[in-house]
Amino acid sequence: MSTLEITENKAATKQKTPTQISGSKAVMEALLSEGVDTVFGYPGGAIMPIYDALYDYTDRLKHILVRHEQGGIHAAQGYARTSGRTGVVFATSGPGATNLVTGLADAMIDSNPIVCVTGQVFASLLGTDAFQETDVINITAPVTKWNYQVTDATEIPAALAKAFYIASTGRPGPVLIDITKNAQLQLFDYFGYEKCNHVRSYRPAPQVRKEYVEQAAELINNAKKPFVLFGQGIILGKAEEEFKTFIEKAGIPSAATVMGLSALPTDHKLHVGMLGMHGNYAPNVMTNECDVLIAIGMRFDDRVTGRLDKYAKQAKVIHLDIDPAEIDKNVQTTVPVWGDCKESLPMLTELVNASDHSAWLEQFRELEKEEIKEVIHNELHPQTDIMTMGEVINVLNELTGGDAIITTDVGQHQMVSCRYAKFNNSKSNVTSGGLGTMGFGLPAAIGAWYGAPEKTVVAIIGDGGIQMTIQELGTIMQFGAKVKIMILNNEFLGMVRQWQQLFHDKRYSFVNITSPDFVAVAKGYYIDGQKVSDRKDLRSALQTMLDHDGAYLLEVMVGKENNVFPMVAQGTSVSEIRLK
Repeated sequence: MSTLEITENKAATKQKTPTQISGSKAVMEALLSEGVDTVFGYPGGAIMPIYDALYDYTDRLKHILVRHEQGGIHAAQGYARTSGRTGVVFATSGPGATNLVTGLADAMIDSNPIVCVTGQVFASLLGTDAFQETDVINITAPVTKWNYQVTDATEIPAALAKAFYIASTGRPGPVLIDITKNAQLQLFDYFGYEKCNHVRSYRPAPQVRKEYVEQAAELINNAKKPFVLFGQGIILGKAEEEFKTFIEKAGIPSAATVMGLSALPTDHKLHVGMLGMHGNYAPNVMTNECDVLIAIGMRFDDRVTGRLDKYAKQAKVIHLDIDPAEIDKNVQTTVPVWGDCKESLPMLTELVNASDHSAWLEQFRELEKEEIKEVIHNELHPQTDIMTMGEVINVLNELTGGDAIITTDVGQHQMVSCRYAKFNNSKSNVTSGGLGTMGFGLPAAIGAWYGAPEKTVVAIIGDGGIQMTIQELGTIMQFGAKVKIMILNNEFLGMVRQWQQLFHDKRYSFVNITSPDFVAVAKGYYIDGQKVSDRKDLRSALQTMLDHDGAYLLEVMVGKENNVFPMVAQGTSVSEIRLK
């Protein structure tokens, strides 16, 4: 976007008489005006003027010094996910900025509102391969909702106002503002800061078309076997109550995507489980049995659909989503309802009939009994001496009552946690869904705690993922985030090993992973902890972790070659889900 367009979007000024301030100070004023209270970051040469300005704002802005920029952006994601606000990250140029790319990609696909501010070399040096210069704008263009390079301090207020507006509205996502060092140092006439509430050609809240809502209601009212699939869009739209009202009036069984977990309490009478590759048996099978499929705030990811040519071909499909790019992208829609579900769901609820689909719901419960018999009982109540991940999560549920915030890394422990953890409260499931980023769990937990410090935050992580960002224990040590860290150690890169077992003739190629003494490492960071290898010690160890006033690391040794089932193998239909 050009400088001219940014200037055109600049809101009316508040101050009639300007004050002379630096570009760096303008950044601080923008953050305060946007209600930012916490920033995650790591300083460096090209962003040093911004950090110098921050020195005078530490009474109003909390800065958390992470140990790696990737940790910073994952922490900002965790903060955004639990607080419902925009996460903010600072990083320097060159490697500092490129270290954000994984987190940007993760935030983009999982719709996390993030504003990244990166420093850049002097404008006069752009394009000269100056020290720590990278073309961060072109590098990050595919993984940001919008990005912009500021070379003149006068652009900073409008650029940041636009950044916060774009990041947090419509389908949220990450935005990056790259500010050259001269712009950070430059003094300019500052007329005050105005939030942005309009950008030409950007429609974050499209008008819901009543005729499509009416068509959707007619399909639902005539359905014999309606089925709702719900995703994170309900949480992002702050439409949890509207969603619950809709499904309760219509009496429709409802299943969550991984990202949709916690939008509806796990134990709700119409909640029939989790969709997807390692989701529950009944919702996967019944996707190919329903006559009307109602997708709300989800994007028909391949992990949910399996083979598209065998996905819900018998059903009429209604898709409610704020992002028009998701409608008809993977699954052909019968009735598209484009718009914010906070608005569209009440309109739909008003038109649907109060219905009782208890006979249809009972079919889900019958299949659930089969899954309990074949999988769940053995996972939660194993008859061997070897502990399972599921039983650990089950005991955690009993001790927390389902009221904890759970962050997970990526792998078997993630799928087990999503399957068995209880989520009574919205915004309590924090995981890397679309990108599947190992290393996400620990820094995301730090950010989650700052986003909801009144909550118990438990990071459930595998022995592989923890070692990707284990240095963030230093962040916990320095700033005192009261995060409970639970490592489920199976001495393997478990999910890869499972696939190698099932699809590559048990050719375990480089999935055995040797780990350090995690408890000793934690103690090196002045974090208490213990290791559990025996079932008789599990409950008391979990209770000790939860009761501890501060961060705590608990390592639990679980079965080395346990697999996560059910499973929809790649290239198969959801109705071909296997229980073992």
